Formats: sequence, C-alpha cells, structure tokens
Amino acid sequence: MIAAAPAVSAVVTTRDRPELLRRALASVAAQRRPPLEVLVVDDGDAAAQLNDLPDSLLELRVLTCGARRVAAARNQAARAARGEVLAFLDDDDRWESGHLEGLAAAFADPNVQLAYRDAEVVRESDALVELERRTIAHDWDPEWMRHDDFIAPSALAVRRGLFERLNGFDETFAFSEDWDFLLRASALSRPRRVAGVTVRISIRDSGNSSSDRGPARRAALERLSARHGLPPLEIKTFWQVAETLAAERLG
Repeated sequence: MIAAAPAVSAVVTTRDRPELLRRALASVAAQRRPPLEVLVVDDGDAAAQLNDLPDSLLELRVLTCGARRVAAARNQAARAARGEVLAFLDDDDRWESGHLEGLAAAFADPNVQLAYRDAEVVRESDALVELERRTIAHDWDPEWMRHDDFIAPSALAVRRGLFERLNGFDETFAFSEDWDFLLRASALSRPRRVAGVTVRISIRDSGNSSSDRGPARRAALERLSARHGLPPLEIKTFWQVAETLAAERLG
C-alpha cells in the first residue's frame, strides 16, 4: 500500500550571490506542492540578502555556516529540518514548478529512500543570459557512476533516515561530496529516478566550483576513487557529463 506523500524540507545553500539566491527562491515559491519549510544556509562572507522574497514562502529560516564547505552547510540545515524528506538546491540552480510534486509522489512509496529528477544544464553568461543547454535524463546506472556523476545535488532528495544513517555529506571533502554521498547511499538503497526535466543547472565561466581544476579538486577525486574502488577520474562539469551521455545515446 502506498502511503501519503511525506513532508519535504527544501535546503538551499548560498554564498555571496544574492541575485542568484533570489532566482532560486522564486523557483521554490513557484512549486505546485510547496515544501514544509525552506532552510537557507548562508556560507558566505556577507549576510544573505533576503529582500523582495515571494509571499508564498510562508516558512523560511536562515542559518549561518562559517565552514566554507557546502557539505557542512547542507548537514547543518538537515539537522535543523523538520521534514521527512530533504530536497537540496544550490543557489545558482532552479526548480521547475513540478519538481517537489514528483519527488514527494515517489517518496509515498516507503521503499524509496533516495530519488532524483532529470535536469537541463544551462550555459549562461555572467549576466545570466542563456547561451545553450543540454539535458541529463538517465536511469540509475551504477556502472556509469563509477566514472561520471550524472546527478546534480539540486536534482536530489533523500529520506531523513537514510541521510542520518550515513551521517550526511562527508565534510572532509572540499569537492565531490555529492558524488561520495550518492555512492554511499546507493550501496544501501537503489535511487529512484523520477522522469521529467524539473531542474535547471547553471554553468557559467566564473563562480562555478565544478569548473575548478586546482589541486584540491584533483585530490578530492583521487580520494573518492580510493574510497570507492573507482578508476582514475577526470575533472568534468555537468555540461561535459551531459555531452558524454548524449554521445553514448547516439553511439
């Protein structure tokens, strides 16, 4: 028997990007199935600016996190959240109006512990003008996850019980903490894909951690590979992952 859809807490992480945060929160406010609450975790140098927010955001809390790591920010919000399901959104991404509705319906099945939506990766100028887009719409594939993470954090939701069992995101990872979390979580429960593009992943020339090619990013991938027995991993953005998936479908 399928139970009623559980309450969902929206966890939004932000760092010194007020314009992007407003855009992200507007997408949360536009949900056909509103979240139980919205937790904004501010991990920046300046206090998050929350002016001119949509009236439909009835319950919004702002938490301050000085760790300067997104894993710690998400974990802090998860500890404060009241919902049975946690849905994550980075401040430069957006949800379409049916995003939480589809996820909540999936979690009405008590066997579902982890779920994700399809996404479009949108290349934008620094002025937030769209240049082009690619789609990531792929069934759960553990072999693919061994070399490419195709599930963006903003597409992901997890049941609180599983999140707590895993102790959340590993805060010792400066990068790829989401990939590590997915690999650990999927070892305990198969993720459920909820088909349909409801996430917009923003990629810009500046301000994207996924574009970082420095030594800390490389060290994180080497550690991820060692922890999970993966082959040597390439640094890729979700834009590049979408291209690889498209090439596989055509091939």
